[in-house]
Amino acid sequence: MRPGEPLPALGDVLAALDTGVWHWDTAAGLVTVDAVAARLLGLPAQGVTLTEAQIRARLHPVDWNEITGVVQLAVAEGTLAEVRIRIMDDQNRVVRVLRSRSKPSFDRGRKGYVLTGSLQEVAEPTPGTPAGRSAVTGDWRRSREAFLLDAGRALAEARSTQEVLRVAANLAMPGFSPEGLAVFGVEGSQLTIIGHHGHEPGADSAFYMPLDTDYPAAEVVRTGRAVYLSSPEEYRTRYPLTWPLAQRFGRRSWAFLPLTESGRTMGAWLAAFAYPVAFTPDERSVLTTVARMLGQALTRAGTAESERALTDGLQRSMMPILGPGIPGMSVTARYVPTGGGLQVGGDWYDVIPLPGGTSPTRSGGGRFALVIGDVQGHDVRAAGLMGQLRTALRAYASEGHRPDAVLSRASRFLHGIGEGDPAEPRFATCLYAEVDPESGVLEVARAGHPEPVIRMADATVLTRPTAGGLPLGIDPDPDYPTTRLVLEPGETMMVCTDGLIETGGHDLDTGWRRLRTILEEHKGNQEELADALVQAVHGPSSHHTTGPLIDRREDDIAVLLLTREGESRDRGARSAVRPPVRRTMLTVAQDEPERVGVARHQLRELLHDWSSTDQVDSAELLLSEVLTNVLVHTDTDALLLAEVTDGGDGRRIRVEVTDAGDDLPHLRSPGELASSGRGLVLVEFLAHTWGVDPRGQGKSMWFELYEKNRTGHG
Repeated sequence: MRPGEPLPALGDVLAALDTGVWHWDTAAGLVTVDAVAARLLGLPAQGVTLTEAQIRARLHPVDWNEITGVVQLAVAEGTLAEVRIRIMDDQNRVVRVLRSRSKPSFDRGRKGYVLTGSLQEVAEPTPGTPAGRSAVTGDWRRSREAFLLDAGRALAEARSTQEVLRVAANLAMPGFSPEGLAVFGVEGSQLTIIGHHGHEPGADSAFYMPLDTDYPAAEVVRTGRAVYLSSPEEYRTRYPLTWPLAQRFGRRSWAFLPLTESGRTMGAWLAAFAYPVAFTPDERSVLTTVARMLGQALTRAGTAESERALTDGLQRSMMPILGPGIPGMSVTARYVPTGGGLQVGGDWYDVIPLPGGTSPTRSGGGRFALVIGDVQGHDVRAAGLMGQLRTALRAYASEGHRPDAVLSRASRFLHGIGEGDPAEPRFATCLYAEVDPESGVLEVARAGHPEPVIRMADATVLTRPTAGGLPLGIDPDPDYPTTRLVLEPGETMMVCTDGLIETGGHDLDTGWRRLRTILEEHKGNQEELADALVQAVHGPSSHHTTGPLIDRREDDIAVLLLTREGESRDRGARSAVRPPVRRTMLTVAQDEPERVGVARHQLRELLHDWSSTDQVDSAELLLSEVLTNVLVHTDTDALLLAEVTDGGDGRRIRVEVTDAGDDLPHLRSPGELASSGRGLVLVEFLAHTWGVDPRGQGKSMWFELYEKNRTGHG
């Protein structure tokens, strides 16, 4: 290069020096390399962007952990990150060793490391030789600290014994990694194997060895001191009786370390190596630290598993076993405990055979009751109160009381328990439904619980408004009105606790919209529908449907699905002419004018897929007029029956309002200043057909609308 000539481009200089450039973004999980770096990594010589998994597959597993640790320490100390990386082939041989230098940084906004560095090939070790065992970063202290931090975090996150064993099997120690692992436990005076890795299947089957046996693991448990065996000769000399147990695996070095917790030796950990290991002080320090963390992790996992076994057993003992055999009906239930703390809470469900009928789980049918409830709190006391309350409800129901009386007595019972512990009174929500399988009639009483939901035969979903009272336990003398519903053939009723609705930061409104989508779009059977509802809350996709609330606490989930099967038996000749597609019933009492709005909402949900929004608005207006006419001009209650039918020439909606009044409405022309008389004028103008039919004591007024663009009616 002559004086005064411009400097060559940086890329040309790096290429001349056979130096590649790579850029690693840990937040995105992507690594970009130029052509030289790609060739050094064993890829075609062209620039490319790879995933971390693709890069990791070409590196020695020890080196990947060391890179991560060195980068973290370099950022913390504000220094350069310099590492050596072994590139492996498919035969687990080192094909080349690279040196990388970079200046990493941490992006706090994206919570990831970003580094751009160089890659150069170095001369050692000789390509084609087995992977070396020494640390290749040139900094043992940094490698060891990074490995121990990673191992401690992984073991702390393991929640079961099997997870702890899997983590231990995948630990890549800096510079030396065992080929075989085994964890020994103690049962009485016997040494057992809890788990192993790197041995043939069945190596731990029926393994029992007395603790006084001349075996390294037994000696470790007896003395609490580690045993290091650097060669087969040393193993054979010190433990001649049990040497054949280890000889068949062909290992070269062994380390047996005590697993301790609170000063007590609870087992031993075996790390076996396929090559000679001198067990230097640094290597023993790493092994001892890992063994200490492994013992603590196994203790935590064992305690958690014992608690889960206890609470799961307690919860199962409090849940009924649903059996087949309800004529014309099927019941499916799910219970999911919360993921945090003790997995036991106050949610429950029950199926209770009622007097005068055979058990619903046996052939012959008979009336039965469905119960679902939730005791306040998520602890052992909530579970205990749940068990007492469930027993009390079964007793009151078995005595033959009506739904309102069952809940009133249960509330008095729970209130009495709360008086015994005034420092922590509890309440419970509950829904009690008495079911007649023959007619599909349900009589529902509700104590502060979410309302039932009906999924019709064509997947239309309605929330059934039901009268309710205070949660159980608040008032010693409460009143619980009863609402009568009819479950038509092909319809499914869903009742659930609020955990199914509100888990994931949802309120009642947004949580219900999430479930409604599942109910409307599901195509499978009842069992699959129950699973889909739970998966919507706890499944892999649930994090995409989090609600607007900041509070993301989970809650227990209990859900019951009741489906009426078969054909209708009591609709007579009329159903043969015009079978109902969907229907809803509602009572509007004289002292409940606000239920006119509920009736309008039910009608709009019934017509959710109607082709003409104008007709939906007209149907709502006419319904309001007819219901208001009953409340204003009579002193009786109004019974609403709305049906969408399909007689072959298109769909139609028939709305029928029945009352016990004697006066029949008649069409007249109101004056300009008249305050009434316009209701029937609207009915005459907007309805396709209408009428008033006497019904013994009372009358029934009805109107029909035919769907536009489907029947030809205008």
